[in-house]
Amino acid sequence: MAKNLKLGVQLGYWGAQPPTNMIETAQEAEALGYDSVWTAEAWGSDAFTPLAWIGANTQKVRLGTAVVQLSARTPTATAMAALTLDHLSKGRMILGLGVSGPQVVEGWYGQPFSKPLARTREYISIIRKVLAREEPVTNDGPHYPLPFTGEGSWGLGKPLRSITHPLRADLPIFMGAEGPKNIALSTEIADGWLPLYTNPYRPEIYGPSLVDAKPGFEISQFVLVNMIDDLEQALAPVKAMLGFYIGGMGAKSRNFHMELMSRMGYEAEAHKIQDLFFDGKRAEAVAAVPDSFADEISLSGSKDRIRDRLEAWRESPVTSLLVANTDAAVMRTMAELCA
Repeated sequence: MAKNLKLGVQLGYWGAQPPTNMIETAQEAEALGYDSVWTAEAWGSDAFTPLAWIGANTQKVRLGTAVVQLSARTPTATAMAALTLDHLSKGRMILGLGVSGPQVVEGWYGQPFSKPLARTREYISIIRKVLAREEPVTNDGPHYPLPFTGEGSWGLGKPLRSITHPLRADLPIFMGAEGPKNIALSTEIADGWLPLYTNPYRPEIYGPSLVDAKPGFEISQFVLVNMIDDLEQALAPVKAMLGFYIGGMGAKSRNFHMELMSRMGYEAEAHKIQDLFFDGKRAEAVAAVPDSFADEISLSGSKDRIRDRLEAWRESPVTSLLVANTDAAVMRTMAELCA
């Protein structure tokens, strides 16, 4: 049965310079009735600082990280940032977490990438303990032992409870996930799932991973919206994004985005894109992204075409569309179409 879709705006992470319209975009989203505003991080700007700035300049829109990377902070440091922002925003915080990939985790953060599912389970468990504030926080897991007693320890670590009382013990935690097991884990230990991209025309891809989703489980989908009558022109930035993620956001031997595209029925095309990218033929890699794939995971084309294609998203398990377009006119039209 078709449902109404909530809207968010995805501001992403910064490029070489900070965006100039971040606050104006967030305020416009709030005025239009958008449910949420989201920030991200890669290996440059962080996600929490811009979100605090946005929170100080808005009143009611929810504030989400999509996503903060586990390896950037210990679980208790992430819990501290989340509970602080939740207080400052009067209960608007959504903590979106993700493991990133081995190139970033090991190359930028200097942390091991092994056993990402087990690390995620342990990480979120510790955050829940901090937010519950029922007792001093301990953890006997292998990834984030508390207190730490390993090599280099002084043996003086003491279990601690947060000085600050969290505003909400049930502050929502979402997981960024692409693999089937990681998506299934999100339905078990998180309150929502943040896909990088999904295909509303292929529900069988995700169905088995979502069977245990609890009532109220949210799926907030990042989606590029390009409202241009010329479909080829509208799909161009989608193909550019996909060419980069599938070709270069990962190692030749392991790229989660390439593997996801393969599971969506485009295995040969995904390998071709990656091969071209690694051969230095980036423009050809982008051109090799099938128009059909770019079209399925985005909202591209004229206003009327996007209105029609929104029906597939309403029929899907997705609960929110996180619009990756800060143009005020596009944001207004999406609010109208999703009203």
